[in-house]
Amino acid sequence: MNKFTAVSIFFIFSILFIFPTSSLIHAQERFIDNADGTVTDTLLKVMWAKTDNQGDINWRQALKWIKYTFPYTLPTSYDNWRLPAIDELKTLYDQNIQGYEANCGRKVKIISIIELSCGWIWASEMEFISARLFNFHREYSCTDRISKYKEFRALAVRNLE
Repeated sequence: MNKFTAVSIFFIFSILFIFPTSSLIHAQERFIDNADGTVTDTLLKVMWAKTDNQGDINWRQALKWIKYTFPYTLPTSYDNWRLPAIDELKTLYDQNIQGYEANCGRKVKIISIIELSCGWIWASEMEFISARLFNFHREYSCTDRISKYKEFRALAVRNLE
């Protein structure tokens, strides 16, 4: 093997394995700002609200906000908005960023294209008097009473298909 071949192999190896830019490009292409208050997630094939409801809300109020208020803030009309599942919310958490301080004073770590006013987001999973929440400050989910509302928010999502 001559010196030129060895250097060429090293150069190609460096580009492919040491500087894996293709994964960065794919992450950026996953979320598309629709410029209408929504974000398309090409991986999950869903559309997200670009912001949460901007205030304290309990679980039942979150359902009503998603059905009766949020859709009318958009220039487009879709009628299949819903609360996200915990697994869907987990995909929005970004552990690689420092995060930002939300309006409620808590730091949140979410993909940069979606803005939260606080870090606790209601999920669709509900049982008796409790429902699931996802914490965008510390990356975990928990259960709390559906009547509780302090620092809890709603984030709408809809299936594209």
